[in-house]
Amino acid sequence: MAKTKVAVTLDTRTLHRVDRLVREARYPNRSQAIEAAVTGQLDRLEHRRLAEECAKLDPVVEQALADEGLGADAGTWPEY
Repeated sequence: MAKTKVAVTLDTRTLHRVDRLVREARYPNRSQAIEAAVTGQLDRLEHRRLAEECAKLDPVVEQALADEGLGADAGTWPEY
């Protein structure tokens, strides 16, 4: 995947934490450490959004829809 260079500003404490990860060989350089952190946070935010949307669903209504769909097609399902 193509990458684009960006500039970020970090407070000194955060930069020291990133540098420690690089010194400890957890990441080969600052860029990869920061990319991993941003990617991880975005993944968590996207997962949380999915969970929030799922929480809006009414379990009773969803079950009724599932049951309705099963009854209509049950005769055409292959036997296992």
